[in-house]
Amino acid sequence: MEDEMKIGDNKTINVFQSTYCSTIVKQAADDRKTIDVVNLDPAAEYFDYQPLVDIRELIHLDDAMDDADLKFGPNGGLVFCMEYLMENSGWLEEQLGDVDDDYVLFDCPGQIELYTHMTVMRQLVELLQQRWNFRVCGVFLVDSQFMVDGAKFLSGTMAALSVMVNLELPHINILTKMDLLSKSARNQLDRYLEPDPHTLLGDVQTRSKWSEKYRHLTEAIGRLIEDYSLVRFYPLNIKDEENVADLMLMINNMIQYGEEADVKMCDFDYEDREDKNGLNGLHES
Repeated sequence: MEDEMKIGDNKTINVFQSTYCSTIVKQAADDRKTIDVVNLDPAAEYFDYQPLVDIRELIHLDDAMDDADLKFGPNGGLVFCMEYLMENSGWLEEQLGDVDDDYVLFDCPGQIELYTHMTVMRQLVELLQQRWNFRVCGVFLVDSQFMVDGAKFLSGTMAALSVMVNLELPHINILTKMDLLSKSARNQLDRYLEPDPHTLLGDVQTRSKWSEKYRHLTEAIGRLIEDYSLVRFYPLNIKDEENVADLMLMINNMIQYGEEADVKMCDFDYEDREDKNGLNGLHES
């Protein structure tokens, strides 16, 4: 998630991962703006920003995995850490402090189950919105290298839809690592970015028995995507400053960033008008 930004009496938040957070922070710095980052990933090992709040000061993934009584694996440990954070939400509120008029990114763990069908992230969103008066926007990141295959693109689309339904937030889906795609892979992905189930289904369907058995289900999913325009992806190339700026503008519009800011007025001091001869205005004779 992203850090929050407070406008008037409201705060705003977006959700991202570490690399994206670093990109946004740098872009903001270039625009002479300050964005803080809250790290909510208890398994994070490295990031090139100084977080405003770091969940690892409350609980680390290793704490859950090394505990002799808990004996969690990586996935169970992540869930436990996030639930522990919610049970100690007062710690997070205290660490955030006074963030009025600040723009904050919440860098969250990448475990998909936290967002698709579990309730812990929904509880966090409700806490931020209802008790702490944040404006929240969810940003769902998907690796573009995963999405160049028709079946995987369909799978990623359904995962994004599941997150949107579960969190019930203003939402944007982003394809990351576009700069790492080959030209052929980029051309393939371009065919999917504009929802066209016919193209997508044509790539998904094969002569295998499995594809034939579930052909009608695949077609129904494709029609659902087309008829309701439920999911749309936006490409992100972190090396393209214009692309990053466009996405930031889109997110800011979704959270209504700056709409309640006071209009800045400039006072101009006008000197008395004098003509070249030093006469003030026109005088009747």
